[in-house]
Amino acid sequence: MAEIMIPIFRVTDAEKTAEWYQRLGFEVVGRHRFEPGFPLYMFLDRGGVKLHLSEHTGDATPGTLVYFWVTDVDAVAAEFGVEIRDQPWAREVELTDPDGNRLRVATQPS
Repeated sequence: MAEIMIPIFRVTDAEKTAEWYQRLGFEVVGRHRFEPGFPLYMFLDRGGVKLHLSEHTGDATPGTLVYFWVTDVDAVAAEFGVEIRDQPWAREVELTDPDGNRLRVATQPS
């Protein structure tokens, strides 16, 4: 098995937030809830890039920031209606999910 690191984002409504991440190309590949009425934990994947969403209050701090390399930041910018910033290291956009978690999504300059 390859070694990977998976960010966990704290969310208030995992189903709603997962819909937002589907706009970024993620798909829900699993859900876990210990029993009805308990917080939901969701597993998302985008071509091998993993992300977990957790309604458990102790799992993460809202407002987390991650850097996400993609092959086409222009498509992401168009989907979310945001401007691309040209940096020396990348072309990037900033996004904030419905729970305040932040993503810098970037493509290396050509």
